Amino acid sequence: MKRMSGTRVLWFCLGRSLICLAGLAATNSNVRANDSALVERVKSTWRAQDGETIEQIISKVSKVAHFVPRSWGVAEGIDRTEYVYFSWTRHQDNKSDEQYAITWKIATDGTIRLASPYAKPIELGWRAFALSLIASEVTDGERDANLRFLHDPVNFNFVTTAQGKLGNLLRHGRCHIIEPVAVDYAAKPNDKPTKKGDLWRVLLLVNCKIPGPHYFTRNGVIAFEKSEGQDWEPQSFFAKRIAAFPPGSWFDRIEPNERETIERARKASANDRTEQDRGAAP
Repeated sequence: MKRMSGTRVLWFCLGRSLICLAGLAATNSNVRANDSALVERVKSTWRAQDGETIEQIISKVSKVAHFVPRSWGVAEGIDRTEYVYFSWTRHQDNKSDEQYAITWKIATDGTIRLASPYAKPIELGWRAFALSLIASEVTDGERDANLRFLHDPVNFNFVTTAQGKLGNLLRHGRCHIIEPVAVDYAAKPNDKPTKKGDLWRVLLLVNCKIPGPHYFTRNGVIAFEKSEGQDWEPQSFFAKRIAAFPPGSWFDRIEPNERETIERARKASANDRTEQDRGAAP
């Protein structure tokens, strides 16, 4: 995510555009009337895919994640493109001037598009955004990260399958979420035109108290991806079973090639860790 220094006038890189964010401080009263109109337009017209407004999302996320709202503002790119940004920080008593920003690009035709890749899970709704922030807190070693929220299956019900919502399916399958958890967004590399387009991604590890192969029920990998306008697609073997069969019949039949592929992947991963350990040894 983009970190910004909370000085009066500052610069940060957004994609390939250099944006000047003026008057970041919440006490700034010299905001142009047009700036206020742009901010209000984002607040009133931008919606997540489930219909939530940005103010509804901010209110809910601030209750479960280290997410302290700061201020709204308007910036202008070197190409005269206008951006609306919302700044926030992780701690109320933040002694440094370091802050984060969620930014929207205002196109010449008036279209509003979220322009901060790290914040793209917000388009899936407040739970997805909160999960992405808390997962980042865990990665960064943040104290008191809300693991209870991160591990609650109901918070993953924004992922839908032919069998139902993912969180409900995990609960019925007696699966408990463990670390790591990832909810993020990946933009298509400009230099790799053959790769898939922009994607939302969800990755979970679970332990399940049900009969089944240990490589599913212990540290089972559940991965889903979704592109713009498309349904969620299972990417891991376990995710494909969850999407295809109801809880209770996930492991009725295990294909030999599936077992062999998973075991090879596990051995390769174990070998990689061994080589890394040897390389790190003094």
